[in-house]
Amino acid sequence: MTDNIGVLGKKAPQRTGVERVVNAPLPTVYGKFQAIGYMDHDRGDEQVALVHGEIGTDDVLIRLHSECLTGDAFGSQHCECGDQLDAALRAVVTEGAGIVVYLRGHEGRGIGLLAKLRAMALQAEGLDTVEANLALGLPVDARDYGVAARILEDLGVRSVRLMSNNPRKREALVDHGIEVAEQVPLLIPPCENNITYLRTKRERLDHHLPHLDAVVSSS
Repeated sequence: MTDNIGVLGKKAPQRTGVERVVNAPLPTVYGKFQAIGYMDHDRGDEQVALVHGEIGTDDVLIRLHSECLTGDAFGSQHCECGDQLDAALRAVVTEGAGIVVYLRGHEGRGIGLLAKLRAMALQAEGLDTVEANLALGLPVDARDYGVAARILEDLGVRSVRLMSNNPRKREALVDHGIEVAEQVPLLIPPCENNITYLRTKRERLDHHLPHLDAVVSSS
């Protein structure tokens, strides 16, 4: 039988919520992690938390990293995502314990890869990242952090030190029941190719990027 039809001819109920599926050791260039895989049954996304050391329950150093193929895999200088992922993984290893939750389905602040590339093309023509999304009829930021909160709960985490420059991530975690004891800056030196993008994140998306002051004042 197919389509989840049970022995009595009734369709089996769809699973909901976030399910832990697998836990596997993952040695990396940064150090040893446990890759804990989850299935988000509500959205159909496969998610992973990289856990280093004995994390405990309170004030755990974490990063919620939105998937960015161009930055994480291809080394794009359009954004700082790849460098932030690198810095976060190094930070939890230096700390001795921590978690990087890699959030799939967050590509392009939740609009998807092809839409992100279309937005990047519009940015090359002079629009900023906010204007480009709106010109495509898309939300400026469509990300949801509920799955991240459920993953942290499954790992026994009650409060975190959140590596992020985005106040909305902090607000989202708090709204989903995770205490944020501290927001830890994750500042990456800008380059010629991403300075306009970073300024837009600060001026229009409220990201805390004080290190841009020197660049702005000298430009």
